Amino acid sequence: MRASDAERERVAEILREAVAEGRLEMEEFEQRLDSAYKARTHGELEPLVRDLPAAGSASSSPAVRPRPGSAARWPERIGKPATSSGAFAFWGGFGRRGRWTVGRVFTAFAMWGGGSIDLREANFEARETVIRCFTIMGGIHVTVPPDLNVEVRGIGIMGGFGEDVKDESAPAPDAPRVRITGFALMGGVGVEHKRSKAEKQRLREAARERGRLEKGEGR
Repeated sequence: MRASDAERERVAEILREAVAEGRLEMEEFEQRLDSAYKARTHGELEPLVRDLPAAGSASSSPAVRPRPGSAARWPERIGKPATSSGAFAFWGGFGRRGRWTVGRVFTAFAMWGGGSIDLREANFEARETVIRCFTIMGGIHVTVPPDLNVEVRGIGIMGGFGEDVKDESAPAPDAPRVRITGFALMGGVGVEHKRSKAEKQRLREAARERGRLEKGEGR
């Protein structure tokens, strides 16, 4: 039988809880998550979680529940009133980071200056978001979580407009879709895929918990 998007997301949620609890190594988690989003039938989904407890079941350890970060539930972060729809820097800089809400169309301009746009902890006014970046002899740096749906289309003229994937992961189906466009003239716009500090801390704690469990089992 064909699998639905909702069924694929339920499997993804089980996998996210499993890696947070130390049941899966990060590499295996990413492989299974990628397979889950590519699955077309129930037969392809079922083996991915056959050896794992259901999401939110009593066997899950509350001490290592997922913390806020790029793994936060996306539906809760969509549809909020925008707190910012643009940024400007001239011989200076600007920053948008932390718990802010990006407008459905966000325009950033930097001339002889720089700016930083961090979407890892951000909320979104709409599911479809356009971020327009324009820089002249300046730079704009955009940081996005690995599971955000991002499309980068920009032009660099005697400069660069590029994308750097440091932490690779499959986009979540319920995440916002963000299109980053614009141009850089004698400057640069860079889009970096990177996990937040909160998520890295969560993964470190999961690894420590896994180590404690393994030591206990070895006694």
